[in-house]
Amino acid sequence: MQSTQQKHTPVSANAIELTGIAKQFPGVVANDSINLSVAEGEIHAICGENGAGKSTLMKILYGMLAPDEGTIRVNGEKAVLNSPTDAIALGIGMVHQHFMLADHLTVLENVIIGAEPMRSLGRIDFTAGRDHFRKISKAYGLDVEPDDFVDDLDIGQRQRVEIIKVLYRGANILILDEPTAVLVPQEVEELFQNIRELKAAGCTVLFIAHKLNEILEIADVITVLRQARLVGTVTPSEVTAKELAEMMIGPKFSTQRPILRSVVGKAEPRNTAAALPVESGETVLGGENGPLDGNERLHRRRVEGGETVLTVENLRLVDESRVVVDSVNLTVHRGEIVGIAGVEGNGQSELIEAILGTRQIASGGIFLLDQNITHTSVRHRREAGLGCIPQDRHREGLLLSSPLWENTALGHQTEAPYSKWKLLSPTNMRSRAQEVCKKFDVRSSGVDNTAHVLSGGNQQKLIVGREMIAEPEMLIAAHPTRGIDVGAQSAVWNEILKAKSWGLATLLVSADLEELIGLSDMLLVMLRGRFVARLNPARLTSRELGAYMTGAAIHAKSNC
Repeated sequence: MQSTQQKHTPVSANAIELTGIAKQFPGVVANDSINLSVAEGEIHAICGENGAGKSTLMKILYGMLAPDEGTIRVNGEKAVLNSPTDAIALGIGMVHQHFMLADHLTVLENVIIGAEPMRSLGRIDFTAGRDHFRKISKAYGLDVEPDDFVDDLDIGQRQRVEIIKVLYRGANILILDEPTAVLVPQEVEELFQNIRELKAAGCTVLFIAHKLNEILEIADVITVLRQARLVGTVTPSEVTAKELAEMMIGPKFSTQRPILRSVVGKAEPRNTAAALPVESGETVLGGENGPLDGNERLHRRRVEGGETVLTVENLRLVDESRVVVDSVNLTVHRGEIVGIAGVEGNGQSELIEAILGTRQIASGGIFLLDQNITHTSVRHRREAGLGCIPQDRHREGLLLSSPLWENTALGHQTEAPYSKWKLLSPTNMRSRAQEVCKKFDVRSSGVDNTAHVLSGGNQQKLIVGREMIAEPEMLIAAHPTRGIDVGAQSAVWNEILKAKSWGLATLLVSADLEELIGLSDMLLVMLRGRFVARLNPARLTSRELGAYMTGAAIHAKSNC
């Protein structure tokens, strides 16, 4: 395995050369003298742990941050990038992980906004814009209709719109930040074909990702960052996924991985009919003692016949006269993990919000153990034992400018030990924060640090620790490992499985299909606001699950 950057020699001129790039934030070294060369027409993957410096490096390249030291060359010329406008002028475009599209505008309007072709008297030349749009779409195999509204597009189509948007502005160097995070396998295949089309047309692509199998499939060259430094540049032919993970995480991977493997292996043989009772019209996939297709599966110890913890009855949610969740029924038992799969935008987020109490319901009922919580407050539900790992840790899970000891109490501040005689106890809050950081391996220099200085993985472990240490009766886990590296991912999986072993009921919503298949005892597929399939994960591949999520494999659509 090649493990030094000096051994990699680009086969053509360099589109990007970064030399001695350094960047520090208060108390944190984000980039430490990084040298990186990216050849023209190359698909170059950048990977590493959360906090390794990937995002900082790409923000420097895109002009969002200024380096403290070092030089940048674009197509051989020294460049000073004071803003994204400077980067765009040099042909650098960035597609962010979270799409930046206006749903109420058409595809064409989203693409040309800020770069509108003009006619006389200050009028926008939509004809010229549409012609240029179609030229780009055809040249790069990005099939999207310019007059469709973004709100009507699926996730894969929105991804293509984002790529067209940067190409429309003249980019020939594309930074793709976690582009597959919310895509099903079929959409990933389409995206990879689009990326190869971009490469064939002479574009250079920097591909930022955590999924090692995808990196190995799409990249020509892989650069690994660890603890703010570049530790190696390799090609996919000379490295395995395990070796790549060891480069990312370092020696600790060897000690961390067996923790995961202790719960990895072949799924327990079980009677499918008993595990997944079939109701009229449901689609069921799986069988007894089925093959695993060579994939590792997380070992399941389902508590058969456990107490019912969460019940959702005939739930209906309406958003501005549009039905977003339609007559959904759901039951989760103690010691059971029920996974919900679906392309984003099919009602999963709204269902979670209704269960948590942050969204008003049109009709139906929600029950936690023996309590009807349909119309109770969020506080009441939390105090009754409802825990939550939110889908967006920045917007919903943390106060980024507040210290860790305050963040550890969020959602639990009315309960012991955080509250004493109905008054908050900063001493107890600090003590509990220290306990969470130690028990759940949240790495920081102290609980007085603000949450924003933590890496994404440590932020996620703080949230997981905060919820688990409260010993909830029911856990809503929404995308619990989104955007975190393999080490932090393993830690989160282990915590969920340990909690399951002592009887925690969990509702898991995730865009990571391997995570859904590996952790869940049962999978429900959500499409257009309804559950359309109930699946046995013991004999389910990611590709098969993706087919159900897009509706391609649904033979009979009915509510579970």
